[in-house]
Amino acid sequence: MTDSPAAGISAEDKKLVTLARATRARIGAAEGAAARDTDGRTYAAATVDLPSLRLSAVQACVAMAVASGSTGVDAVVVLGEGGALAEADRAVLADFPGTSGVLVHLGDARGTLSGSLSVENR
Repeated sequence: MTDSPAAGISAEDKKLVTLARATRARIGAAEGAAARDTDGRTYAAATVDLPSLRLSAVQACVAMAVASGSTGVDAVVVLGEGGALAEADRAVLADFPGTSGVLVHLGDARGTLSGSLSVENR
């Protein structure tokens, strides 16, 4: 992971930070995420923690993208307390058909980015 302050990211990725932060805060979830697919559409989600369904915010974003007919994701922002990309989130990004080199920005619940990494397709 390389340090990448918010000032160094694109305007499109800054929009993802805003979406992820607002989505997480709206319901007080542990984590919020936003993704931009290869067609430029955005998806935002928070952690889902129900007795019969548990999804990370990234997994929920990818599920929405797949269900919408997306063929891949270009960038993802993950905001929460962990500060790292969970292995399950890395796996779902790597498994997404058509995805290669997804740029992932990580940050805290307030939206302060701490770093970025790239997830390659399997």
